[in-house]
Amino acid sequence: MLNTSVVTDAHTTQKRRLVIGVAGGTGSGKSTVADRVISRIGHRQVAVIALDSYYLDQAHLTLETRAAVDYDHPEAFDWELLRTHVQALIDGYAVDVPVYDFSTFTRTERVETVASAPIVIVEGILVLWDAGLRALMDLKVFVDADADVRFIRRLTRDVAERGRTTESVINQYLGTVRPAHLNFVEPSKRYADVIIPHGGKNEPALQMLAARVEGFSNDWDQSGG
Repeated sequence: MLNTSVVTDAHTTQKRRLVIGVAGGTGSGKSTVADRVISRIGHRQVAVIALDSYYLDQAHLTLETRAAVDYDHPEAFDWELLRTHVQALIDGYAVDVPVYDFSTFTRTERVETVASAPIVIVEGILVLWDAGLRALMDLKVFVDADADVRFIRRLTRDVAERGRTTESVINQYLGTVRPAHLNFVEPSKRYADVIIPHGGKNEPALQMLAARVEGFSNDWDQSGG
């Protein structure tokens, strides 16, 4: 649901935000890229929303059925809601982002309110896939990393943070994650303005991106944003 209770003043609302899409395969280092931008200019200057929050609500399905869904396919996401939220952030409004429970494969009843900011980062494996979402972006980034590195990172994360077993992570990776990466994620790289090889370990590339964003942030401050 769009939260219109927090609105910036009219001058700020009319100013253009810098919208950055950060895509890449699972475990490639997308969050590291977003964190680097935030550390460079500060939390109050950046609004971050993750594609993972926008899985379709499937509470009407059984747990067994939900577990069998291909969550790396474009059809698993609520693109309309995500586009609506990004446009709202651009317009200066706060949004109520769904909270997704990865252990039960469905949305919870909770939301997290994200306030608008000069920099809007949309992060997720397929954020460059949807044409309507791409149209809202000023800078499209693809974070690249070797498949073995990405798998190890995913395995570690899903077991430690998402309540998964090692066997379930491996089965999901081979059954849906890897095929979806080859069919959807990797092809979306062609839409990127910037490709960062070696994931979140590419220090020169991260510094260049952070400097670009910092320049925009400084211009915003100087113009009274």
